[in-house]
Amino acid sequence: MFLLEKLTGELGEKEFHLFESWLARISSWADHDSLVHYLIAPMISVNPKRLPKVFKWSKSPDRWHRRAACVALIHGTRQGKFWPQIMRLSNSLLPDKDDMVQKGLGWLLRETGKVNPARTIPYLLKIRARAPRLVLRTACETLPDRDRARILNLRLQ
Repeated sequence: MFLLEKLTGELGEKEFHLFESWLARISSWADHDSLVHYLIAPMISVNPKRLPKVFKWSKSPDRWHRRAACVALIHGTRQGKFWPQIMRLSNSLLPDKDDMVQKGLGWLLRETGKVNPARTIPYLLKIRARAPRLVLRTACETLPDRDRARILNLRLQ
């Protein structure tokens, strides 16, 4: 993965489809995050025409595909891209009961909050009543204490 990571801008559709096919072989979060975060996510960021795949994966019965939908947008959100797609994806995956998917969604929202807190904090406040606690806790990890407390409905001491 690390050897290919530096080449993602030069890789094409053939390689993207190959990497996508590897999602079916995933058996651990470490394998998953290496593949998706270091190869697939940069390829989506470079070529947003690949974004529809994310929404296809989000509907998969396979937990690793649903997690991939979230992790695949992290590279782009760090560049300030994909706000509408992230909100759409988040809204569709909020009811997901799988902890790996919830952690992936929380990670995506945490990274989005680092880049765009002015949009992300109001969104987190809006979804807090229906979002799994794991998603919210993960999303709030790097926010200022005051914002984290508001979102998690905590009292500051």
